[in-house]
Amino acid sequence: MRPWKSLVSATLFAGALMGGSVLTAAAQENSPPASSDRSAHPVFVQGNDPNGNSVLAYRRAPDGTLALAATYPTGGNGGRIDGAAVDPLASQGSLIYDADHELLIGVNAGSGSIYAFHVQGTVLEDREVLSSGGTLPVSLARHDDVVYVLNAGGSGSVQGYRIDGNRLHPIGNSNRSLGLTAVTGATAFLNTPGQVGFTPEGDQLIVTTKANGSHIDVFRVDPNGRLSDAPVVNNSATPVPFGFVFDRLGRLVVGEASASDVSTYVVHDNGTLTSIASATDSQAALCWIDRVGQTYFVANAGSGSVSSFRLDAGGRPTLLATTSVGPGTIDLGHAGDDRFLYVQLGGNRTLAELSVDGAGHLSAIGTVATSATQEGIVALH
Repeated sequence: MRPWKSLVSATLFAGALMGGSVLTAAAQENSPPASSDRSAHPVFVQGNDPNGNSVLAYRRAPDGTLALAATYPTGGNGGRIDGAAVDPLASQGSLIYDADHELLIGVNAGSGSIYAFHVQGTVLEDREVLSSGGTLPVSLARHDDVVYVLNAGGSGSVQGYRIDGNRLHPIGNSNRSLGLTAVTGATAFLNTPGQVGFTPEGDQLIVTTKANGSHIDVFRVDPNGRLSDAPVVNNSATPVPFGFVFDRLGRLVVGEASASDVSTYVVHDNGTLTSIASATDSQAALCWIDRVGQTYFVANAGSGSVSSFRLDAGGRPTLLATTSVGPGTIDLGHAGDDRFLYVQLGGNRTLAELSVDGAGHLSAIGTVATSATQEGIVALH
């Protein structure tokens, strides 16, 4: 059975077990408890509860363990895409951090909105909530003062914003349709777009479509923050492109779920991609990816594992190791000068705490309770 089909089976089984206007926000809803620390090294997890989304703020100790410091309502509801269980948003990048403006930005998937907080340690303040310009927002990207959100509902779309005075403002005429085929039912989560992200120079915006064509779309970004009218549509090297990052030379590194591959590409100025190479970890549903120094860690939702890869000088990936972590490995993030990796476990409502050595090997530290509906993580250094 192909790994992405294993994910369908695993998701349905887990599901059976688990049974444009700006909106205002009341400042008092965001008042942190006395235990919150403005100087802490925080890890933020998006709760994504359909009955009221929130951000869980954790304080990181020197040994990498986490303790819950505060919970902040986001002014909207979380969401779940049909067929999804351990990964309710079926996406990467639903919660991001803008270090330049000290903003934490996330999605209210069930409310068709995005939110932003000002960050001071584990303290989140000055919440704002804006329309996502579509339905089911699932992923975010930021470069300099421009932000884009990816909407997974219907045919899919992206909407742009500009940061001015630490507030987000919609960019006029920035909404672009992806032209995807709307899919409902048990396989919907495989057919919604997976991630939006800027190239390192910020002059191109990339969207993965997963099984809805297995395309990697590349938009041109103009100086005014608007996109080309349509993207350049590229076929992925192997099916179901999902999460992605970039290496230090600006090459695109993509997790592709069908064969559980890591694939690498050169992104050209005209929006076309040249495939370099692919390598599998022989697990099920390799979807999420995070770069920690020279090591690329990927989460295999269908296998409950995390694998590590390295790239050679030519950008060709090689598998290093695979570590069993826990049920439903989804989003992941690193912190502490690359010494710690945190992995959301959608199968048991926890966050796995792992240490990373200089060679990229993982060792378990422990787990901490989160939300049954979690998706989205940011770990600050």
